[in-house]
Amino acid sequence: MSPEAISGRITKHEKHLPSISKDSIRRYIKSVHGRRVEYYRTQKKRKRRWGKKRAKVTELKDRTFIDKRPEYIQNRKYVGHAEADFLLSGKTGIGIILSLVCRKVRVSFLEQIPKVTIENVHKAFQRIKERFPELKSISTDNDLLLQKHKELEKLLKVKIYFCHPYSSWEKGSIENTNKYVRKDMPKGSDISKYSKQFIKQLAAKLNRRYMKVLNYKTPQEMLNEHRKRKKRRSA
Repeated sequence: MSPEAISGRITKHEKHLPSISKDSIRRYIKSVHGRRVEYYRTQKKRKRRWGKKRAKVTELKDRTFIDKRPEYIQNRKYVGHAEADFLLSGKTGIGIILSLVCRKVRVSFLEQIPKVTIENVHKAFQRIKERFPELKSISTDNDLLLQKHKELEKLLKVKIYFCHPYSSWEKGSIENTNKYVRKDMPKGSDISKYSKQFIKQLAAKLNRRYMKVLNYKTPQEMLNEHRKRKKRRSA
C-alpha cells in the first residue's frame, strides 16, 4: 500500500493510533530503519517482465458498446456493475486469469483458467457470479474468448458492454486492478504454475487495500457494509 493510503487509513479510521503523515512514512522507508521495506519494493520492481501482446478480435457480432451503457452505471451509482479482463501467460506458459472488479466498491475477483476454452471462460464467470451474486453488468474488451457473449449474458443474467477497440482507458478500474495483480504475477509468467491457494490469497490482498477513492476503507469492507444494509432492508 502507498504511504498516502496508510496515512489516510490511520487518520480516518484508526482513531486509537497516533496520526502519521505520508511524508513521515516515506522518510522512514528511506532511512536506515526502513531498509527492509525498500529492499522488498526494489525486488518487486525487478521481477517485472514483458509478455506477448494479446490478439484482439474487433469484429464480434451483436455487441453493445460502452457508450450505450446507462448513466447510473457510468456514474458508479450501484454495486454489481463490473469491469472484466484477461491476463495472459508468457510465450511458453499456459493458462489465463479472468480478472473482474466492481466499479463502485472496487472489490476484485480472480479466476485461474489453465485450459483456455470459451466453455471454461463461461464456467469461470459463473464461479465469480456465485461469490458475487450482486453482478448485474460487465464492461470488457473485444476478446476472442467472448465471441459467444450473448450466450454468456443469458447464462449469467447480466448485460455485457464492450469498449471501443484500442480504448483500454474506458475500463480504468480493471486496468488499475491488473497493475496490482502484476506486482505478484509478473508479465511473462506461466499462470499454470500458480496454485489455487496463491490466486485466492492474491484476490484477498487486493480486497484489503486501503483506497483513497473509498475514503480509505477496503473493497471488502465496502462490500460487507453493502450486504449488511441490504440484509437490514430485507428484514
